[in-house]
This record gives sequence, structure tokens and C-alpha cells, in this order.
Amino acid sequence: MLSRTADNLYWMARYVERAENMARILDVSHRMSQLPAADGEDSSSQWLPALIIAGQRPLYEARQQSITAGAVIAFMALDPDNPSSIYSSLRQARENARAERNAIPSEMFECLNAAWLEIKEMQYSHLLDTGFRDFFDWVKDRSALFRGTTVGTMLQNEGFYFTRLGTFVERADNTARLLDVKYHVLAPDEERIDEAVDYYQWGALLRSLSAFKAYRLIYRDTIKPRNVAELLILRDEFPRSLHACYDVVHQQLDMLGPRLECCRMAGEMHARLHYTRTQDITRRGLHRFLTDFINRNSALSAQIARDFLLVA
Repeated sequence: MLSRTADNLYWMARYVERAENMARILDVSHRMSQLPAADGEDSSSQWLPALIIAGQRPLYEARQQSITAGAVIAFMALDPDNPSSIYSSLRQARENARAERNAIPSEMFECLNAAWLEIKEMQYSHLLDTGFRDFFDWVKDRSALFRGTTVGTMLQNEGFYFTRLGTFVERADNTARLLDVKYHVLAPDEERIDEAVDYYQWGALLRSLSAFKAYRLIYRDTIKPRNVAELLILRDEFPRSLHACYDVVHQQLDMLGPRLECCRMAGEMHARLHYTRTQDITRRGLHRFLTDFINRNSALSAQIARDFLLVA
């Protein structure tokens, strides 16, 4: 397969997943902003973490004087000048798909083209009229439709492997970032007294990753931070966990280039996630573990580009 084709398919999938992840970040921030605020908290307390998770705080602060719900949602959802906004991500995904119309089923392109044409006409006033939650659900639905169309129609050759690879490299990065920031915002004090607010905040985090029912089925217990971390990192039954993402990443790379450096790196990461225990993570420190994972995932992405894709 040509490097240009592999590059387009890989990034097409990453941009679709990025759009969905951005919607999930905004969704959890919006849910938490509807809960009673603790004494001394201002309106930015739930929206600053959203910018940090997405890595967009410097760009936002260069353009805005204050952090408000409306400004953050408009910036992360519909701003065409923000390269990581949902709008920009769907535009880039569509452009990558258009460049490879001969390599993908027509249904895949039409799925992305329809989503792009729809969001291109959206204004912030439309989000206010229909409700933010409806918009976030629309983005997640379009992403799910794209993945279903991909699995159901695409020839399962190298192009399919690169598409899957892009999806799960991006998903792993987002799960790690979301858990890292939100865990430290919510991590309970030994002396905290407001259990009810804490419960609903943890529930909002789990729902943002479609993990609330999975948590209930596995743990059958009240929400505990240690269990949340275990579910989102080590439980490979849950499809958005780091372990589940690297099950797919390692499998795809093993089929594409089993002797390449990127496959070795993915195998090392997969083994760490497979054999690490929750107590090992907490003993080392969750923030340190997740920061190391994010850096290694980024290094793997760079190595994939060197081994397979177009490197600028």
C-alpha cells in the first residue's frame, strides 16, 4: 500500500475518533456544570479541565479573556480556526476520505460527507435551540455510524488495518487524558462530606465514556475511584479502556509489520497493561502512570509515521 493512502486512512479514522472524543469531553463538563457547586467554586471550574484534556488551553487563552461555558463549547465544537474542534476534525476526516474515494467503500465517504455538510451549516445558536446534549449525541452517533459502516463494508486488507489503528491510537490517548485530569479534579479527600455530589460527578465521568452500566455490571458496588481507574485502564472487556485499545493496536501492527519498531513498542505497552495490577498503578501514582502512558502513546504514533506513513 502507498504511504499516502495509508496516511490518509489512518488520519481519517483518527479525526473521526477525535471529534467523538471532543464531544465526550464537552459532555462530561456540561453534566458536571449542572451539579451543585462546592463553596468557592466559580463557573470555570468544570470548563478549564476540558481545555486541559484537549490540549487547547494555550490557544483558547490567546483568544479569550475568560473561561465560560458558552465560549468553551463554541471554541471546541464549532470554531473553524481551532484545528482540533469537532468542526475541524470532521472537515479533515472528510478531506482524507475524499482523497481515498477509490480505496474505500462509497458508503464510508457518504457517511463522512453527510456529517460534514450538516455540521458546516450549524451555528452556535442552533446548539442553544436544540440543546448541547443533543449535539453531543449527534456527534457520537455519526462516529458510531462511521465505525459500523467501516466494519460492515470495508475490505479487510491493509487499508482496514490502518483505519482501525488510527481509531484506537486516538481513543487510548483520549481515555488516558480524560481519566488523568478528571480523576484529580474528583479524587476525594479523606475528610470530604458531600457524598451525593461526589457520586453524581463520578457517574458523569463514567457516562461520558459510556462506562456507567459496564461499571455496574462488573463491580456491583458504589462508585469508587480505584475501581473507575481499573475499569478505564486494565479491564480489556471494556472497549474504551487502555488495555482494550492496545489489544487492537498491537494486533493491527502485528499484521502490518511484525518486525518493525512500532510493533515492538506496541507489544511492550500491551504487555504492561496486560500484566500490571491496580495496586501497582496506585503505588506508583496514577498521574505518573497516565503521563507515562500518554508520552509512550505519542511516541508510538510518531514511530508509526516513521515506519509506514508520510513524515513531513
